[in-house]
This record gives sequence, structure tokens and C-alpha cells, in this order.
Amino acid sequence: MPTPQQIAEATRDAMWANDRASKALGMQVLAIGPGTATLAMTVREDMLNGHDLCHGGLVATLADSAFAYACNAQNEITVASGFDINLLAAARQGDVLTARAHEVARSGRTGVYDIEVQNQRGERIAAFRGRAHAMKGKPLVAALPVGKQP
Repeated sequence: MPTPQQIAEATRDAMWANDRASKALGMQVLAIGPGTATLAMTVREDMLNGHDLCHGGLVATLADSAFAYACNAQNEITVASGFDINLLAAARQGDVLTARAHEVARSGRTGVYDIEVQNQRGERIAAFRGRAHAMKGKPLVAALPVGKQP
């Protein structure tokens, strides 16, 4: 029987294979675990808004991607049911943004996840809280067990 960490790694690999949006933005999955994920993205020139700052929607997209990997790491197809984001500081071209997601609570079909986005200097760029809805009994990777493991 695979460990929870092995399940998280298998779900990461399955999701990454089809994650065209995260790949197009140059994101990388740095770490994965049961209920956790860390992703990074370098701010490119084509990500800048009219003020030469990283577009807030792209900061949210990085946080949302980390959220997706964290909430699917138990091999149960899980989608966002909503999120809130607070943009705390600007990101600029060349900044390396890192989004760290962790599970706050998961019960039944619902989950709550917090994601913090920081730049390479450790400055907080955004605070994101995601709400998730699990498709009970629907595995992301068919050959693995579904849901929390002992």
C-alpha cells in the first residue's frame, strides 16, 4: 500500500501532465505532501500590468495552482468552490514568487486551505484562502487509494 507521501507525489505527477495553465506561466512544483504544496513562478515582462507591476490576477493564479495541488494530494478529485485573496505588496519583473499551501481543515466534501505568496526576499506578497469541494470517491489516479490514509 502506498504511503500518503507517495499518493501525493502520484497526484502531483498526474495533475502536472495536463496542467497547461501553470506550465504556460512558467510555474514549478517545488514540493508536495498530504494537504500541502509549494509552487514557484518568476515574474516575466509579459506578466506586468500598466504600472509595471505583476498583474494581481497572476499572483492569484500562482496561489490557486498551489491550492489545487494541495487539495488534490489525497487522490480525490477536488475543485475550488471559492477563494479570497489579499494582495499585500507589489511584485515586479524578475521577482521569484513562491506560494506555500497547507490544509487548514478537511471534513466530508469540504476543505479550507491557506496559501501565502512570498518573493525571493521573504516579503509577503499575498494571503489567499481557498475553499474546496471534493468529488467523494472519485480518484485522480485510479490505481491508488482515495482519501485520507491511516
